[in-house]
Amino acid sequence: MSTSKHGLSQSLKQVDILALSFGAMIGWSWVVLISQLMQRAGSVGAIVATLVAGLVIIAIGMIYAELTSAMPEVGGEHAYSLRAMGRTSSFYCTWAIVFAYVSVVAFEAVALPNVLTNIFPKLGNGELWQINNATVYLDQALIGALVSVVITWINIRGVKIASIIQGIVVAVIVLSGLALFVGLGVHGETANLTPLIVGGGTGILAAIALVPFMMVGFDVIPQAAEEIKLPARKIGQLLILSIVMAVVWYLLIELSVGMLLSEKERAASELATVDATQAAWGRTGALILLLGGVAGILTSWNGFLLGGSRALFAMASSGMVPRFLAKVHPTYKTPVNAILFIGLLGTLAPFLGRQALIWFVDAGSLGLMISYIFVCGSFLLLKYNEPDMARPYTAPGGKALGWLGLIASLLMASLYFPGMPAALVWPQEWAMVVIWFGGGTLFYFYSKGASSNQGYETSKE
Repeated sequence: MSTSKHGLSQSLKQVDILALSFGAMIGWSWVVLISQLMQRAGSVGAIVATLVAGLVIIAIGMIYAELTSAMPEVGGEHAYSLRAMGRTSSFYCTWAIVFAYVSVVAFEAVALPNVLTNIFPKLGNGELWQINNATVYLDQALIGALVSVVITWINIRGVKIASIIQGIVVAVIVLSGLALFVGLGVHGETANLTPLIVGGGTGILAAIALVPFMMVGFDVIPQAAEEIKLPARKIGQLLILSIVMAVVWYLLIELSVGMLLSEKERAASELATVDATQAAWGRTGALILLLGGVAGILTSWNGFLLGGSRALFAMASSGMVPRFLAKVHPTYKTPVNAILFIGLLGTLAPFLGRQALIWFVDAGSLGLMISYIFVCGSFLLLKYNEPDMARPYTAPGGKALGWLGLIASLLMASLYFPGMPAALVWPQEWAMVVIWFGGGTLFYFYSKGASSNQGYETSKE
């Protein structure tokens, strides 16, 4: 078994990374967030929001593709920003993407038991407490925690095992989605699409703010770049392909839900995608879709645990966070302590209850856009400062693409600030942001001092 320069196993092939990336992007969002998109912007407004945000994500994906081909190193964003901007900027760039990944892992851990109540209605026993008027039940929380332990164990056992399971589960998602798409062709009605747009431009902007969380996942590929056995140029191409596949998937889902459910039915639905499939094929169709949704939770959960652990591992290897997070398992060649750290957070998340779902979406999306700002800035700095740098894949547009990505990321990040359509909620969502970045800053300066005292080599400031 070949290993990378950081001692990680190199075993991922083309189908593995497509399954990891696409599976991470579609996750559970295609089931649970579609109705919120349409409530914010209308049926056509949701499609417009997804197209606009999707094109921005594709542009950012091209930037990632060039950087990944040039620096196929574990940690992705960590490597790019460290080379272009130095240690401190690299820390905040990578810490922000880890925040986004942890938010998705926590989201899936809370979502799974809530989804299972639609399949097993008797779930919801042993009331523990209430958070924001949402009751947390012992059996649901234990299900989420137990699955978190299992997924953490799978990731420790090896990236290849995780990718094989990912591929199988992605196949289940695609088959369940096909049931919905066929239902669109047989039972869909254009009259159901009204109202086409809700809230005008403000509604579309509010919907756009949800899309980054739905589309996050392609950046799992750069995180695991050292574990991929493919030419660097091919890695970049597959990254872009996975984004295009996810955008098309979400557009088809939105069109299907819009044509299979009326406005009143969508407004009354908690899981509009499931109800749309039931409208087409009855309860059997709904159960098939729910199984696909559960599969989506598992693929996203697995992908982001994998990606987030690699980002943490890269930071620890550079002395930006405590170095115990850089430990590689002697047998499985995986970053075991980094996996355990994120796995622990996922295990605790179900005890926050379903009200925390939207907190993770909003706060995690801000973290994602912060990281994208740093990545686009790194892309531009390297274009200006290192024009002769080897780039096996060259993104079209050059510096203009970098400026487009940077400006778009700044604009999308602004949507989460006070006074904007998708402003984070105080205190819950802002508290998550402040605690994460405040705690991370303490980690950084503690680790920086520890590295200096122990004589570890550090990169440029």
